[in-house]
Amino acid sequence: MFASENGIKAIFFDLDGTLRHTVPSVSDTQREKMSEWGVQIGDEENLEVGRWEHYYWARSAELMGDSEKFDGDDEAFWWNYMSKRLKKMNLKPAEIERLLPLLNTFFSEEYAPKNWAPPELYELLPQLRKAGYTLAVLSNRRSPFIDVMDELSLTEHFDAVMFAGEVGSWKPNPEVFTPLLERFKLAPEETLYIGDNYYADVVGSRKAGLVPVLYDPRELFPDADCERITSFDALGEMLER
Repeated sequence: MFASENGIKAIFFDLDGTLRHTVPSVSDTQREKMSEWGVQIGDEENLEVGRWEHYYWARSAELMGDSEKFDGDDEAFWWNYMSKRLKKMNLKPAEIERLLPLLNTFFSEEYAPKNWAPPELYELLPQLRKAGYTLAVLSNRRSPFIDVMDELSLTEHFDAVMFAGEVGSWKPNPEVFTPLLERFKLAPEETLYIGDNYYADVVGSRKAGLVPVLYDPRELFPDADCERITSFDALGEMLER
């Protein structure tokens, strides 16, 4: 079904937010709960917060500073992070002060998301392997996640699964991509990297010489300066161009 005339021999995928999603999402759940508590968040504010989250978690200076400041105190770190999210929604200090404990209690005691993978993957991935592409997963996680892959019945579709913690480097650092490229004797330009975080996945893979593809189902980055897909159905169409 797919041709390799474009010179692409391998496709590497991000995990969280790309292959694996949590349902219901934190973003949707928080917005719903805040509405119940009398605070409405508009679509644009919601998207702006989503873009900021992607920036924050891409090893930003802000994240590194918070990690150092709250080292060993996870509760304080997450309280600070939730406060920042609310500020990005342009809420007044009094609203933030009221909502923080409510959100903290809900997410720590009631929120119970499940892992979910886009259903079109289960048709697409076997087709990609049949077409001869090397498939791998490279996540910014610090520890192994094969249990998540197994739960989602994804493991069998990949030739390798790697987490950044075993490499000792994290996206967007380009070095994190090197071990997988060397393992399969791939040139960077022969490899697509697909991820949902522009600041980590696109910037990092581009620095390493890979071909970046932004998976953007929430349409956070409509003007991204790279190939962009909003569903995995579009990946097949892109490869056939």
